[in-house]
Amino acid sequence: MSDYLVIVESPAKAKTIERYLGKKYKVKASIGHVRDLPRSTMGIDTENNFEPRYITIRGKGPVLQDLKSAAKKAKKIYLAADPDREGEAIAWHLATALNIDIHSDCRVLFNEITKDAIKESFKHPRPIDMDLVDAQQARRILDRLVGYNISPLLWKKVKKGLSAGRVQSVALRMIIDRENEIKNFQPEEYWTIEGNFEKGKKQFDALYYGSGKEKIKLSNEAQVKDVLKLLKGEDFEVAKVVKRERKRNAAPSFTTSSLQQEAARKLNFRAKKTMMLAQQLYEGIDVGKEGTVGLITYMRTDSTRISETAKKEAFEYVQTTYGDEYTTPLDQQAKKSEKAQDAHEAIRPTSTMRTPDQLKAVLSRDQLRLYRLIWERFIASQMASAVLDTVTADLQNGGAFFRATGSQVKFPGFMKLYIEGSDDQKEEKDRLLPPMEKGDIVKSLNIEPKQHFTQPPPRFSEARLVKTMEELGIGRPSTYAPTLDTIQKRGYVTLDSKRFVPTELGEIVHSLVLEFFPDVINIEFTAKMEQDLDSIEEGNTKWAKIIDDFYQDFEKHVQHAEVAMEKVEIKDEPAGEDCEKCGSPMVFKLGRYGKFMACSNFPDCRNTKAIVKAIGVTCPTCKEGEIVERKSKTKRIFFGCNRYPECDFVSWDKPISRPCPKCSELLVEKKLKKGVQIQCTKCDYKETPSQ
Repeated sequence: MSDYLVIVESPAKAKTIERYLGKKYKVKASIGHVRDLPRSTMGIDTENNFEPRYITIRGKGPVLQDLKSAAKKAKKIYLAADPDREGEAIAWHLATALNIDIHSDCRVLFNEITKDAIKESFKHPRPIDMDLVDAQQARRILDRLVGYNISPLLWKKVKKGLSAGRVQSVALRMIIDRENEIKNFQPEEYWTIEGNFEKGKKQFDALYYGSGKEKIKLSNEAQVKDVLKLLKGEDFEVAKVVKRERKRNAAPSFTTSSLQQEAARKLNFRAKKTMMLAQQLYEGIDVGKEGTVGLITYMRTDSTRISETAKKEAFEYVQTTYGDEYTTPLDQQAKKSEKAQDAHEAIRPTSTMRTPDQLKAVLSRDQLRLYRLIWERFIASQMASAVLDTVTADLQNGGAFFRATGSQVKFPGFMKLYIEGSDDQKEEKDRLLPPMEKGDIVKSLNIEPKQHFTQPPPRFSEARLVKTMEELGIGRPSTYAPTLDTIQKRGYVTLDSKRFVPTELGEIVHSLVLEFFPDVINIEFTAKMEQDLDSIEEGNTKWAKIIDDFYQDFEKHVQHAEVAMEKVEIKDEPAGEDCEKCGSPMVFKLGRYGKFMACSNFPDCRNTKAIVKAIGVTCPTCKEGEIVERKSKTKRIFFGCNRYPECDFVSWDKPISRPCPKCSELLVEKKLKKGVQIQCTKCDYKETPSQ
């Protein structure tokens, strides 16, 4: 018989923690929540102060019974669910089910699964924090009221299987608003004049800046011609040289949001995959002699705070590996975001000395890539700033000024190890200018005007959408990945070249929610609701009041929508071809994952097929078929002949219609990190990549 029972969420943690605590402790897992609102009914008494009705989750009966049996044999029970709102709620549900006094010191929290952290946490147990529980409960009830009132309306008025959630509806709105911006975008013409110059046999580039007094934008060709008329000969005088030193600071250690963004940029990971791998690294990996150990701190956080112990360890590593000049003062702390709850630390390795290279043999490829990202980001955040020397030179000829800029890394600092990614990444390259002083003469080798047109804002990538939601205060670290997953599973959006595109179904659902439930889809309203939930957590507001304030107006909208929302009939469209099985006309239907082709003679004929997109290229293999865009089982786009299976031509790279000028074989578009390169599939012909 064990003296103490410890209940954690995950079975993966249980064995590790039990080994750390010793023989007197028995550690069992609840495998997440054991109680929740019923799935078949609302489960909330709106007439009685929004009292929720919790039941044992289907399938969790044996788990709960096992925990009750173990609890009867233990002198003391500790609840060690994850250190966040959700974990606090799980602990509360367990305390209720096992008859544990919530005011007793039964709650244990740890931010990392290491021996020292676990043992230290058991020295400081505390009661269950009901403010945290109430904040989670309020979110759960809000989401249930929205989902279980709006979703049935969508089933009746549009089609079954649809849903509308509080955060997912706002995310969908942001994607659709961006799509409308792109559709309504009016490109504007502008011009640049690029000059190539030489001084002392060293060439460099400069752009037309304006007059000596102000910067001038060139909107049309006539303005460009006026500038070119000002130029007198090839000699330009150096009118001004400005030299300065600039510091670049390291990015702080990861939060949940920044980890998802950086993993998307640098590793091409979806948010869901990032969180799955981070969970594995947090819960523990068998690393050999040490046994199973948690490799990173808790991965659901909005704080960039770092513990003093971790900072000291990182300081020693940087000092030993790179030298004193690469260290940064130990009292330097990352700036806290105003929206951060700061409940626990940033995401960091549990031990600086456990380097990625040491873990190659025990981690999977993707686990290692994510761990390396987290480890390098943390170490870099504790390193000295980079120092760059920048030079700006203004070149004058006939009243026209051209500006050249150059920079050089004087001291790499943190950049020696890690540079933060960006959605519009511009690499920090050395762009050296030749030595120049005011009054010097430089020679122009070429002056070339170029016409441009402004571009619409880009569609949201997962990383950009997560970043924007965080900036607007929409959702919390634990909600980003499931929200993006839900709107894709519902068929409201698809991914095209890793960018979100709304589907017809998504636009239908959005328009109905926008018309009848404007608050639910209002970005400012949803952000204010997050602030209200934070207020509950801080003990400043009662959760029932927040729910009541929301529900009074929401209930009226539901009643109005029941009467006024008209049924949306999604008509089948003729596909322009006949069914190859029965000869009946084929039609376009709208399904959960978008449009598809089906036989109009359904249910007698159940023939269906995907809609393929022709790209206007004849098949290079059979010379008869046409190349079409297809999707693999993993949703990856590839290109193949429409005569498959008679012709088996396939290509991951997009073929183009013109032949190779060198050997007349097929040209394809090869996607690179910095644009698209056209190259031949047979010979070595390549074209300069386009950005």
